[in-house]
Amino acid sequence: MESPHAPARPAPAQNTNDLAARVAEACLLRGTFTLRSGRTSSYYLDKYKFSTRPELLGPVADLLAERARALLDPHAAMPRRLAGAELGGIPLVTACALRLGLPSIFIRNAKKDYGTAKQLEGELNTGDMVVFFEDVTTSGGQSVEAVNTLRDAGATVAGVVTTIDRQEGARDAIEATGVPFHAIFTKADLGVSD
Repeated sequence: MESPHAPARPAPAQNTNDLAARVAEACLLRGTFTLRSGRTSSYYLDKYKFSTRPELLGPVADLLAERARALLDPHAAMPRRLAGAELGGIPLVTACALRLGLPSIFIRNAKKDYGTAKQLEGELNTGDMVVFFEDVTTSGGQSVEAVNTLRDAGATVAGVVTTIDRQEGARDAIEATGVPFHAIFTKADLGVSD
């Protein structure tokens, strides 16, 4: 159940196509780039160009939160949580946590070697239901790693929601884990062609 103290959500973007165009204008870079998957690409979607700008992050978070709300069963007895991986997923999960009034979990790329030596930051208990947020998905590798990390910690992963799907295999890789995959935008929505 959403917190009764959660702040009112801003109205969703007037037009999803307009938001897609604004996100593309902010983050689409052309050139030669090596992606996390190791692939080379003629374009790069720099997520920090939209996730650091409140006028874009706000409406994107509204859409992400809407998808998460649909994935999280409000009648389930288990606690509900939101998760995002460092570094790009942190602003997304934080903004969605504020909109939905749900706790968030930050997933480190690797366990830290000091202090508590945790890979997961925030409270996560066996049986918690979690939606994982991704900024840009390509092969789905980071999302699959996150799903496995959350499951290893005893969570039930209700789904993965990404801001932008590059349409290069992420959907198949994530769905192969038995987890639903939702994208707010695809590269086609952003007007990107290779």
